[in-house]
Amino acid sequence: MRVFSQDFNDGDKMPERHVFNGMGYQGDNLSPHLAWDDVPAGTKSFVVTCYDPDAPTGSGWWHWVVANIPAEVTVLPQGAGSGVAELPESAIQTRTDFGQSGYGGAAPPQGESHRYIFTVHALDTDKIEVDEGASGAMVGFNVHFHALASASITVKYA
Repeated sequence: MRVFSQDFNDGDKMPERHVFNGMGYQGDNLSPHLAWDDVPAGTKSFVVTCYDPDAPTGSGWWHWVVANIPAEVTVLPQGAGSGVAELPESAIQTRTDFGQSGYGGAAPPQGESHRYIFTVHALDTDKIEVDEGASGAMVGFNVHFHALASASITVKYA
């Protein structure tokens, strides 16, 4: 499986349009375009996450979680997590560590460089049983039992 974006390449600096607007930052908080291919046989749905393992929390920081994306969908357009473009009808965005659902861009503490890992998980089930209040960890727990494959693209921001 492979994930890619029209907005950046693996290892790039995150563009300002995808940076959070708040916490000392003035980005556009626009979720990036993501697409994936080479999906394994038997895939029934996808989960997309954005996670910062470098956040000074002891447990990282969930920036975006989208569950229950139908198997026939292999692209999320730029802004789909920000209300600018539409998500697939059955998809659900769950709570991020910003305390609400939807995309929350990069916002590392001043002077720190962080990694933002966008991952697409192919699942063997049509949906996982989560709602908008579910944490990234709860979604990850459910993904663990249904993952067929996953692929990531990582960008940095300081």
